[in-house]
Amino acid sequence: MAEITMPQLGETVTEGTITKWFKQVGDTVAEDEILYEVSTDKVDSEVPSPTSGVLTEIRVPEGETVDVGTVLAIVGDAADAPAEAESSGEAPAEATSEAPAAETPQPGAPAEPAAAPTPAVQPAQPAEPAAPAAAAAPTAANGVGANVLLSPVVRRLINEHGIDPATISGTGPGGRITRSDVQQVIESRAQGAAAPAAPAATPAAPQQAAAPAQPAPPAQPAPAAGQAAPPSATPAAASASTGGHLGTPAPLARAADGDTAVPLNNIRLRTGEHMVMSKQVSPHVLTAVEVDFEAVEQVRRKFGPAFRDEEGFSLSYLPFIARALVDAIHDFPLLNSSLGEGEIVVHRNVNLAIAVDLNFEGLIAPVVAEADGKRMRAIAREIVDLAARARSKSLAPDEVSGGTFTITNPGQWGTMMQFPIINQPQVAILSTDGIRRKPVVVTDANGGESIAIHSVGVLALAWDHRAFDGAYVAAFLDRLRNNIETRPWEAEL
Repeated sequence: MAEITMPQLGETVTEGTITKWFKQVGDTVAEDEILYEVSTDKVDSEVPSPTSGVLTEIRVPEGETVDVGTVLAIVGDAADAPAEAESSGEAPAEATSEAPAAETPQPGAPAEPAAAPTPAVQPAQPAEPAAPAAAAAPTAANGVGANVLLSPVVRRLINEHGIDPATISGTGPGGRITRSDVQQVIESRAQGAAAPAAPAATPAAPQQAAAPAQPAPPAQPAPAAGQAAPPSATPAAASASTGGHLGTPAPLARAADGDTAVPLNNIRLRTGEHMVMSKQVSPHVLTAVEVDFEAVEQVRRKFGPAFRDEEGFSLSYLPFIARALVDAIHDFPLLNSSLGEGEIVVHRNVNLAIAVDLNFEGLIAPVVAEADGKRMRAIAREIVDLAARARSKSLAPDEVSGGTFTITNPGQWGTMMQFPIINQPQVAILSTDGIRRKPVVVTDANGGESIAIHSVGVLALAWDHRAFDGAYVAAFLDRLRNNIETRPWEAEL
């Protein structure tokens, strides 16, 4: 018999959410066969089984968040399977209620929330906000109270919306509160606030419902201050932009019956937390330079077709920028550092993190380790490989940790300039924006000037003013620009 435990998916990861089981109790499992999918603040990973046998027990169901080291399942001998499968089939509710983890929130998989049944909260949706609390009171005694066991995701939602957990009727195993339960209460509040508009002809209802609805406009802007989402965003966005420490936020009124509340997935939730923390910690400054990429463009035109035939992918601008960047960092090492308590740690190697878009559902930044020791072709290969495996959820934990400098590449969509947020505890992040053909002034060998059409783009660096000052950054960007414009790129290929 072997215990399957929550792995350490990254050096700073302390918990993970099971988003999918690929095997069920009684199924045969081969060693290294994909067993389950886990979502953390670093990566979504499909995890293989460390042993072969029969899956005899699943202790942590899909959607549940548990700490690293928690036993997720048991893989045993084939002889154990029938008894386990039979017992789980006879009393599924009882078996699940004895699971050591909390409840079953649904942060990790976009498809999960629609399948989560929450009938217990449905009746509690009158116009008065007090009604859901009254309806939930009978079940509050079943383990819901001050010492209730809540997952991090559920606890976060409750705190952000100022909800008393004792007023929520839990539909999870053993009466535990799930994320869907909390979402139902949030939506019932919103509907309660919006309801007075329709029954305006009834004197009693507007007087009763108008009280909670009136404080909503002044209460909302304060929690949302400094956040990315405006107060009028969707309920899912509001949950990420409202601070529970500022008191009970006003419920989010819906503009029309056709609005849809889409729960944020785990990567979106963790990314939001990390970005808000970064803005609070680092005094962000943006410095940008315009770069003439004509030397790079000429090499791409000359060698691009052969490069695609040899490597199987296009020769983009990104590996040129990455190669020029690591050379510039060699001369300005403070850019490749991290800030600690009262100190700056300058890293020996440049571990280059590349932000990868996950089909518009989140970002992840896999790392090209020791990029300063690699030529451009090798960097290009690794960037393409890491991006492909990030989207297929097949990155290893050490491939998303240890980054010392980050590049984000919105330029593929033609951006002019982006102000990115620093990937803590790093001190800078470079945005590579759109490159376009435009007229520029060029100087010949004799000093004569003329107008030519070149490929020109902007490189924008967001940096932490605690680590260095603007003069250091300006000199670094000037060196980076000079590397791109004058390096003999043909030798790299």
